[in-house]
Amino acid sequence: MDAKLRARTLEITLISGENICVDRNPAAENVYVVVRPESIKCHTTKMAKGEEGLHAWNEKFLLDIPMHARSVTFEVQCKKYKGVRPIGVARIALSDLVGCGVQESNCIQMFSYGLRGWDGRRNGVIHFSVRVAAAEERLCSEVKAVKGIIAGNSCASEYQVMGFQVMNKKTFDGVVIGIPVWWNNYPSNT
Repeated sequence: MDAKLRARTLEITLISGENICVDRNPAAENVYVVVRPESIKCHTTKMAKGEEGLHAWNEKFLLDIPMHARSVTFEVQCKKYKGVRPIGVARIALSDLVGCGVQESNCIQMFSYGLRGWDGRRNGVIHFSVRVAAAEERLCSEVKAVKGIIAGNSCASEYQVMGFQVMNKKTFDGVVIGIPVWWNNYPSNT
């Protein structure tokens, strides 16, 4: 399979937007960005108030890219009294974001892409940075502490160990998490 189609996690920092207009007037309030990697899951920034069409978000998040994804969509929206209004969209090929053999987690790339309205007109520019997240960051972001469960992660040690206590040892001796390999291979009674 092509290396560009592998599942990966990107660290995206939405920095700012400029010349963003609603009905050809500079959008001033309640502007935010929705980022989608060709999946149902999406990330949304907080709403920003800007002047003269300039907005700053400065938000960083980890975006899980599915294996089938070939692009990431940045959609700038405005919340108005009538509801949510799309302002502009930039659909960016993954090969543009992580192409040219950039696989290192310490390499940050800065991008500026033009937004287009749904009618095809230009409507501002969005500025963001992208970095391929290291395996440790992906694993660390998936571990969440829940009351009654002890979550552990030793990302700083030589050997990475992740786990959590499932039950009290006094009441149960072991736990199997997962589906056995032979689970789906039972003979059918037909």
